[in-house]
Amino acid sequence: MSVHDELTSVQRSLDELFRSVSRLEQQLGRGGLEMRRVRADADRLRESVALLRDAAPDPSQSRRPELVTISDTPYDISLWTDSDDEGLGARDRHAP
Repeated sequence: MSVHDELTSVQRSLDELFRSVSRLEQQLGRGGLEMRRVRADADRLRESVALLRDAAPDPSQSRRPELVTISDTPYDISLWTDSDDEGLGARDRHAP
């Protein structure tokens, strides 16, 4: 399953959890500390899943990087004038 499918499945489970919590609140009342904690935890779960959904990669976007074409023609030799060979220094100078 893809991440998007998993998040959708979690969202459906959370919706069912909220329905169950609402039924419990009707039976037990909202005033008890335990019921308030269950409601707060369920709310936190919903917020966390929303954050995960926002952070998840969009399945409609391609994850392939943009390709850059590099020409096979040789570079102009004038680009290398006054350049140093890495670790060797300039051609016309001597090391100190």
